[in-house]
Amino acid sequence: MSPTTETLTAERILEATEEVLRRHGPAKATVVDVARALGVSHGSVYRHFRTKAALRAAVTKRWLDRMFETLDVITADESRAPETRLRDWLAALFEAKRRKAGDDPELFATYMVLTRESSEVVDEHLADLTGQLTRIIEAGVASGDFAALDPRTVAVAVFHATGRFHDPGYSRLWERPGAREDFTALVDLLLRGLRAPAA
Repeated sequence: MSPTTETLTAERILEATEEVLRRHGPAKATVVDVARALGVSHGSVYRHFRTKAALRAAVTKRWLDRMFETLDVITADESRAPETRLRDWLAALFEAKRRKAGDDPELFATYMVLTRESSEVVDEHLADLTGQLTRIIEAGVASGDFAALDPRTVAVAVFHATGRFHDPGYSRLWERPGAREDFTALVDLLLRGLRAPAA
């Protein structure tokens, strides 16, 4: 089926936008390029996304949300002990970021530009991530595994403490020898600090 005979959806536009960004980069990619890739007029794209900025924010949110969904499965998995959930969540975040940076460096660099433009989208994403961490730490407090007076404050602290392993500004360090060992050592330290003292 050709692009012009398929129903034009927001999802199809976002997929095409991602390809256009990969090909042209954020500085040169235009709505006209996206429309051309879809075989439609740029007005058709604007019916779904009112401005170029709205389209770029939506494609950034889509990229960030892919990671959130995977982490949400870990957060909600009550069959795992809170300590295991926290370790798995941090490891999944690190691995997702490493994969994004390593598998498609051009698109990763493009998204670094887009996330700087879309501060509101990024702020929402960070709030979602720290919300997940808060839920895990609350579960640990409820089970008696963690000692934390304010789980949200602790969640934010854990997120910032592990920033070297998920903040894109550190991506050049993620493939260095010893990076995984450094990550494991940091998580071990954080978990020791979170554990409730033995009765």
